[in-house]
Amino acid sequence: MPTHPRRRPIIRPMKTSRRSLLLAASAAAVTPSWAQTAAPAGQGYPNKPIRLVVPFPAGGATDIFARQVSKKLGERLGGNIVVDNKPGAGGAIGSDIAAKAPADGYTLLLATSSTHAIGPSYANNKLPYDVVADFTPIVHVGDAPNIMVVPTSAPVKNVKEWIEYARKNPGKLNYASSGNGTIVQLSAEYFKGLTGTYLVHIPYRGTALAMPDLVSGKVDVLFDSIASALPHVKDGRVKALGISSAKRSPLFPDLPPIAETVPGYVVNTWFGLYGPKGLPAELVNRINTAINQSLQDNDVKDRLARLGIEPVGGTPQQFAAMAEADRAKWKMIIADRKLTID
Repeated sequence: MPTHPRRRPIIRPMKTSRRSLLLAASAAAVTPSWAQTAAPAGQGYPNKPIRLVVPFPAGGATDIFARQVSKKLGERLGGNIVVDNKPGAGGAIGSDIAAKAPADGYTLLLATSSTHAIGPSYANNKLPYDVVADFTPIVHVGDAPNIMVVPTSAPVKNVKEWIEYARKNPGKLNYASSGNGTIVQLSAEYFKGLTGTYLVHIPYRGTALAMPDLVSGKVDVLFDSIASALPHVKDGRVKALGISSAKRSPLFPDLPPIAETVPGYVVNTWFGLYGPKGLPAELVNRINTAINQSLQDNDVKDRLARLGIEPVGGTPQQFAAMAEADRAKWKMIIADRKLTID
């Protein structure tokens, strides 16, 4: 493949190592007093607040999702859910904190495909925990697709035209992501592999930081979450070409699946609830039931729909099987694309 010079050097610095972040977090991760005094889970559960660890910053899609679900979950369980944001290292810091918590039902983790499928699939990503051995799967809570957005100045009207445009300009076009090892980057790399296109990766610290450069035309394409990108599409600042789900979204019914043009291209960010390893089966079943009931609530469905998230639910066994299949998929894609994580 020919080497082409990068155009429009707009790379954002991302120099802090994941290892340093994890070591710092391990030293600083002092468990809150209400979690230190955890009482054994049993008939009186819950008799104190339940900590829901969100391994991403406040205000992001995972955090918003957690706050929508946690209120109903607390009501179903008869207790209070406290969302505890522990961001850093692509979600590894918060996941590590949850993995090392007591298995008493008072610390839960809202994981995503980035933390428990993509991150562990990198050969050079040394995590301080095992995503299978150190966690107890509880329930697959929901799925969210990405949408493919381009500048309004892009000389294309659909996915097919964009692929033709990219093939005519190999190495001259770029794509933005929310960082190495994220679902946003992998969505683009998967697209590149299936379409035979060559795009330069421009990592940002979040898609919100990439969007202004997409609007101005400094970035050529972004596979952003539907909730994040939709406002910019509606006000005409960017163009949406396709959605990464297998079917159309009720939130954007006129947007065709990318798979209609690129067979096999289906990407979803999944959200799932885990406990530490050894979480008693009675608590797993109780929390699983409460989540499944909450997802049937019309208010919850409406709130999630506005975020572009489809509620899923199901059994712990179904959740574990889905996560394992997703890890296998991304491991193959990462190896095929020869990707590494910093």
